[in-house]
Amino acid sequence: MCGIVGYIGNQDAYPILIKGLKRLEYRGYDSAGVALLKDGVNVYKKRGKVADLERHIANKDVGGTIGIGHTRWATHGEPNDTNAHPHRSMDGKFVLIHNGIIENYGRLKKTLEENGYTFTSETDTEVLANLISYMYDHGATSFENAVQLALKKVIGAYGLVVLSTEEPDVLIAARKGSPLVIGIGKGEYFLASDATPIVEHTNSVIYLSDDDMAIIKKGQLTLKTIFDKTQEPVVQELDLDVGEIDKNGFDHFMLKEIFEQPRSILDTFRGRVAKDNKEIVLGGLYKVIDDLVQARRILIVGCGTSWHAGLVGEYLIEDIARIPVEVEYGSEFRYRNPVIGKEDFVIAISQSGETADTLAAIRMAKEAGATVLGICNVVGSSIPRETHAGVYTHAGPEIGVASTKAFTAQVTVLAMMAMVLGNKKGHLSTERYNELINDLTVIPSKIEKILQQNDKIKEIAKVYKDANNAIYLGRGYLFPVALEGALKLKEISYIHAEGYPAAEMKHGPIALIDENMPVIVIATKDKSYDKIVSNIQEVKARSGKVIAVVTEGDEVIRNMADHVMEVPDSCEMFSVLTTVIPLQLLSYHIALMRNCNVDQPRNLAKSVTVE
Repeated sequence: MCGIVGYIGNQDAYPILIKGLKRLEYRGYDSAGVALLKDGVNVYKKRGKVADLERHIANKDVGGTIGIGHTRWATHGEPNDTNAHPHRSMDGKFVLIHNGIIENYGRLKKTLEENGYTFTSETDTEVLANLISYMYDHGATSFENAVQLALKKVIGAYGLVVLSTEEPDVLIAARKGSPLVIGIGKGEYFLASDATPIVEHTNSVIYLSDDDMAIIKKGQLTLKTIFDKTQEPVVQELDLDVGEIDKNGFDHFMLKEIFEQPRSILDTFRGRVAKDNKEIVLGGLYKVIDDLVQARRILIVGCGTSWHAGLVGEYLIEDIARIPVEVEYGSEFRYRNPVIGKEDFVIAISQSGETADTLAAIRMAKEAGATVLGICNVVGSSIPRETHAGVYTHAGPEIGVASTKAFTAQVTVLAMMAMVLGNKKGHLSTERYNELINDLTVIPSKIEKILQQNDKIKEIAKVYKDANNAIYLGRGYLFPVALEGALKLKEISYIHAEGYPAAEMKHGPIALIDENMPVIVIATKDKSYDKIVSNIQEVKARSGKVIAVVTEGDEVIRNMADHVMEVPDSCEMFSVLTTVIPLQLLSYHIALMRNCNVDQPRNLAKSVTVE
């Protein structure tokens, strides 16, 4: 959610921190701040964007080779200058940035107040800063020990970095439930909540695990747990290029990522499809594939767009492999006491690999004895480290908050899994297996063709940019596409939109249809085609405006709909990958015409790492 950056070395820290904060803007935030250690600590923070912080800091002292920075997404306390991070302890000795939520902050705050501490903000983070101060003054043997003692009192999630005037050559970082990565340079270290601010400085990183604490000096890093157990740092190499986190000539990251989908889908199946297109090999499932074939049931867990991908996965696996599948929201799964057994498999889907509710669902499933698999995009993130096996998507960094290429990459992985399972179980003949592999490998070229309609879709967007509501309809495999299309529209343009199975329209939503209601219908030629045509006629009979996604050359729906967006003919199960593209473009252009920030929609964050 929030973004963390830190630096300790021989360079000026401020330029590194500011550039790092800009790299983290995509995570969603409402304020930003930095603290620089130089003959004391200078703290500067401001509500708004990083640019607002830069203006606030102009002509101020930004010297120092040690510093921390933060972009805040409000949880405790409204967005304002006071609640922005970094936060100082009352005595000014400790300065802290923090991602996560301290669940017992109220009780801790009350105890601290009883001991004479006062607070200037409404945040749980300031409580933690004062708790470290209290421990330092009441028995701690060092700055490091004070942090350890404080964190042992904390219930909740945190990724944090602390500096102190008492030991001005040290940064301390700790993690529990909220990601933190440390980049290793030559006599210097870079800290961040994800790798995007680090990649231009170094490719060597350490991912902290839960309860890890790093004590960092210039040229020296010690890793231990908050329980004082020494850990051996595992240094990994980033598979990330700085060019991947730039716009590369596009106006927005979202548009760039929409146009990257032919490559990201290709990269996701590249190396996993045999050269003769006769076999799919998913190396990440090698150890579990035989047991997965015999699974009693598969549970798919995700949030938001990943949940929609999971719904597609349910259709694919049940259709092709004939294994029962249930799809769960991570937030519901973890709290509703689900029935899970040792014969069950749980597939957790997350672009970031850090989604808090999905991680909690994984841990619950593992405790119940289930085998847990992961599908995620970020190497080294928590989900791959906590699951028994899994498959990485190869979408590359997704900076836009509205997920686009991550969705199609997730569906691509789920399709490959379904095909492998179907073939191994004997429900998918070798001939049909090979046909499906061939169909998958030509999807990137079909998407290239769809992207050529960008200007046409932009013209359609002009007609509907002032709509207040929209309904999306689809059947079968295309119902999850309707859900995903509606989500894209509402999250970046702030138009209220809902997705429905087309047959459910008569069970309520049809009451909303009039001449002002745009209805987006995903209506490619498949076994439900005649039914969807009837649904379109029902909408037109009530003066609704119909935008239809149709198979190339479809004249029947073209003569009924107000607007059509064409996609190349594809087999039914892969039509998800083609039909979602025009819906992404439509949402993008409508949002842009409404002067919305398409890459950083209000109130949203890229990675939801808190409840």
